[in-house]
Amino acid sequence: MVRGRLSLLSLIVLFLGTFAVAQKPLPNTLPVDVTGHWVIEAKNWNGDLDTKTVDLKQHGEAITGHFKGPNQSGGLEGSVNGHHIVFRTKTKHPLTFRGQVQGNTMEGNFHVMGKEGQFHAERTAGN
Repeated sequence: MVRGRLSLLSLIVLFLGTFAVAQKPLPNTLPVDVTGHWVIEAKNWNGDLDTKTVDLKQHGEAITGHFKGPNQSGGLEGSVNGHHIVFRTKTKHPLTFRGQVQGNTMEGNFHVMGKEGQFHAERTAGN
């Protein structure tokens, strides 16, 4: 009986050791820098195109800033993880943007009031 428990315990230790080796941590990936003024060309759910802007500030992975669209404006908060960005506006009808950043461009999808659109943004020199 003791011998059976030792065999079971040995198998558990072997399994856990194998699992621990297989679970290598991901390398630390610094978030891309998204600081600056971005002009967003948005294709809305109904096919209409419009222009929005965001001014982003970054502290590590956290981002804050200001959003301005054709119908509303206000603050925003979000985060950057590697090249992935997510931010949400603090407006009457909040918009949530999710996308990928490559250099001075970003693109992805946005959601507002249960509807989805697509966006492409370019970082510019200023307001």
